[in-house]
Amino acid sequence: QGQLVESGGGSVQPGGSLTLSCVGSGFNLGTYAIGWLRQAPGKADDKISCISSGGGATVYLESAKGRFTISRDNAKNTVYLQMNNLNAGDTGLYRCVVGFSGSCDRLFDYGSWGQGTQVTVSP
Repeated sequence: QGQLVESGGGSVQPGGSLTLSCVGSGFNLGTYAIGWLRQAPGKADDKISCISSGGGATVYLESAKGRFTISRDNAKNTVYLQMNNLNAGDTGLYRCVVGFSGSCDRLFDYGSWGQGTQVTVSP
């Protein structure tokens, strides 16, 4: 059975950058839409971004626009989230989600989730 495996998280100072990876293990990730979501204690989940199977990207989170970029490399079966100019508000568990089609429609409602990778932004 396929699963998503996230990596690339860690601790970074404000203003720093990280690139998160989401690898499809046991299935061809390239035919599906993939999204990123952030979870933090005491806060509602933030839907960050989604990329369709055709490569069309949508950024949902207003604070991420201009700083976060989602991309995919189907040859590597991987989706990336490039994050720049990080601040303390970006701290959280970042999880990727795979939909049931190539479309981002309802992805976060019905998709399957990875375990996540922790990002901590502090001085």
